[in-house]
Amino acid sequence: MSIVVTGSIAFDYLMHFPGKFTEHFLPEHMNRVSLSFLVDTMDKRRGGCAPNIAYTLALLGERPLLMATAGEDFGEYRQWLDAAGIDTVHARQIPGKFCASFFCSTDTENNQIASFYTGAMADAGQLSFREVRDCSLAIISPNDPDAMVQYAEECRTLRIPFIFDPGQQCARMEGDQLRAGINGATIVIVNDYELELLRQKTGMSEKDILVVAKTLIVTKGEHGSSVITPGGQVDVPAVTPSRIVDPTGVGDAFRGGLMRGMSLGLPYETCARMGSVAATYALEHMGGLSHAYTWEEFKTRYQQHFGVLTLPA
Repeated sequence: MSIVVTGSIAFDYLMHFPGKFTEHFLPEHMNRVSLSFLVDTMDKRRGGCAPNIAYTLALLGERPLLMATAGEDFGEYRQWLDAAGIDTVHARQIPGKFCASFFCSTDTENNQIASFYTGAMADAGQLSFREVRDCSLAIISPNDPDAMVQYAEECRTLRIPFIFDPGQQCARMEGDQLRAGINGATIVIVNDYELELLRQKTGMSEKDILVVAKTLIVTKGEHGSSVITPGGQVDVPAVTPSRIVDPTGVGDAFRGGLMRGMSLGLPYETCARMGSVAATYALEHMGGLSHAYTWEEFKTRYQQHFGVLTLPA
C-alpha cells in the first residue's frame, strides 16, 4: 500500500515549566491575561505533524511518501528523513522562507501552551495529489487550512481513501472548511477537546459526522481512544508508559500506528491498539522523532497489553 502523509514540517522548540499553568490563571481576570512562565529547559527538535506520522510508519515497515512544504533550512532535515526510510520526493522547499516553527511549554501536569509560526507551510496549496501516483491511503493532518480543504477535495475526486485530521487547526478553521474536510473521509480523527470545537464550529453531532464520513476516532490521552461507526462504539485503552517524558508528537505516533494497521488490512479496533502502542513509545521520549524500535519489539509490546498481533495470511 502506498501511503501519502500531508501536514506541517516544522522545528519544535520544547520547553518545560516546573509548575502548573492552571495555578497562575485568575478566573476574575480572564478578560485581561498577561503572563510569563520561566522555563527551566529548552530543546530544539525536528518535528511537524507530517514527519512525526511518517516516522512511525517507517519504523513499522512502511515507506510513506511525505507531501509537504518546507523552508530553506530543510536540507539536513530532509537527509535525516531519507535515512529514516521516508520518501521526500514530494517535499518542496520554498525559496525565501523558513520551516514552520512550534514553540511549546509543558508543565508538570503535561498541560501545554504553544504557538505555531506558519513559515513555508503557508505554501502547501502549491502541492497536489494529482502529482502523486498510486496513492492507496492518505492522511490530511494539520497544515495550511486552505490546502487541507484542497487535499480533501482532490482525494474525493481521485477516489483516494483519506483520513481527515484537523488537529490544532480546529481552532483556526471555519465551520465550512471543517465540513468540507470531513465530507467523504474514511476516518475523521480528533482528540476529545478538538471534537468539541468541531461540534461548535460545524453544528454537527457525532451522528451527523458519521453521515458524511465512515468512521470517527476520538483520542483521549491516558484514557485511550474510541472508534465510532454507525454500528456502535469500541473503546481502546492506552498503553501505560514506563516513564513520561514529553507529550509532543504522541498523537501523531498514534496516527502512524493506526495507519500501519490499516495498510495490513486489520480491523479498526486492532489498528487503534497499534496506535496506542506507538503513542506510548513517543510519550517516553523527548519530541516526536527521538524514539526507535524494531517491528519485532513493537509486536512484543503489543502482545504484553493486547495479546498476539494476528496478521492476515
